[in-house]
Amino acid sequence: MKIKNIVVRKVEAPLIVPFKTALRTVHSIQNIAVYVHTEDGQIGIGEAAPTAVITGETIGSITHAIEHYIKPAILGMDIEEMASIMERLDKSLYQNTSAKAAVDMALYDLHAQHYKTPLYKLLGGYRKELITDITISVNNTEEMIKDSLAAVERGFQILKIKVGKDPATDAKRVLAIRDAVGHAITLRVDANQGWTPKQAVRIISALEDADANIDLVEQPVHYDDLVGMQYVTANTITNILADESVFSAKDAFTIIERRAADLINIKLMKTGGIFQAQKICNIAEANGIPCMIGCMLETKISVSAAAHFAASQKNITMVDLDGPSLCMNDPIAGGPIFNNDRITMTDAIGIGFS
Repeated sequence: MKIKNIVVRKVEAPLIVPFKTALRTVHSIQNIAVYVHTEDGQIGIGEAAPTAVITGETIGSITHAIEHYIKPAILGMDIEEMASIMERLDKSLYQNTSAKAAVDMALYDLHAQHYKTPLYKLLGGYRKELITDITISVNNTEEMIKDSLAAVERGFQILKIKVGKDPATDAKRVLAIRDAVGHAITLRVDANQGWTPKQAVRIISALEDADANIDLVEQPVHYDDLVGMQYVTANTITNILADESVFSAKDAFTIIERRAADLINIKLMKTGGIFQAQKICNIAEANGIPCMIGCMLETKISVSAAAHFAASQKNITMVDLDGPSLCMNDPIAGGPIFNNDRITMTDAIGIGFS
């Protein structure tokens, strides 16, 4: 099963409501779908999400990276030579992790198709069902309460609250949401690098003093401020989740070694795909650090690949794969079954779109 061609196309999906964080506001997903064709007619599919404020990539850069660097590096290789293909993929150009992730997903889709098995089983098959949280965008407090209650009404039991744009009021808005949804709902807080270390400790401590019972706080300070991450982790009780601070296995090792976080968020768009994500997960598990599987603004295509990876790994204990739940419609049929907060794997081979 040799690689014959790689084709890229745009994929779009309007969002139910605008997605707002401390870093950006988005109204519609506009990503790149990648189709890897083999000589015997099989097709693997993946997706890249251009997130300039995090990975530095755009639609144009992703397309160029795949067509002019990745594609020439792996054409003609056999799908059974996954380790060799992934080495060439990784070395084809520096960074460009979302472009690499899209091709990586498509290759894993083909790999599982070759062995006629669902991808999550090929990768380990630890579980068949996942429970995801859903993101509540940063807005005024009243609108965030409204969105939180609507999410609970849809059946979501875990809410990820976006903050970081207005540190002076972040604790108050989280507490207002807690009062509105009650204590049976799990709350996670994501500052998207929006606080200074001292602001983070002050805000998290205020939430702890108020018995807000926050499950975790994600990336409270700037991604490269590891001293700040250490300070926040050492001076709060709440679990701190490293997100933008971890792109690679080396990053994960550094975070763990310096005790700069309690948890690690793995996103395929940051790691460059499943092959590198597995390394991060293994390092974390060996050091007793649980992982979350997360996503950028992605459609069902790439979120399905992430779901397969999550379902295969014991050490992925938290799931933030709400991309399809944020979209008005699915751009593709098949894949795992997304039913509000519940993601169920099927017996379809590969990722499930073939």
